Amino acid sequence: MAKKCLTRRNKRREKISGLHREKRQKLIKAASDENASFEERLFAQTKLSQMPRDGSYIRQRRRCALSGRPRGNLRKFGMSRIAVRELASWGQIPGLIKSSW
Repeated sequence: MAKKCLTRRNKRREKISGLHREKRQKLIKAASDENASFEERLFAQTKLSQMPRDGSYIRQRRRCALSGRPRGNLRKFGMSRIAVRELASWGQIPGLIKSSW
């Protein structure tokens, strides 16, 4: 089980990222536009650097929905490989069967 502070921090980052997503994308586009003047690009870059760091989607970590485990996550299920295996062996995930031979 992950520390609760780490899962809370990740939730906070998701929320902040959602709030600043559009503005951040516009500034990134303006800063990387080669047709714009140097001053415009520099202004966009400084505004981007003044925004909160946690507003970037890169700072989010994909975690297991059940345990909060940060590694070995399957995107399709939103859970770690361990949780998927346990639920599959109990028959809790529809359409997924643990193979045995």
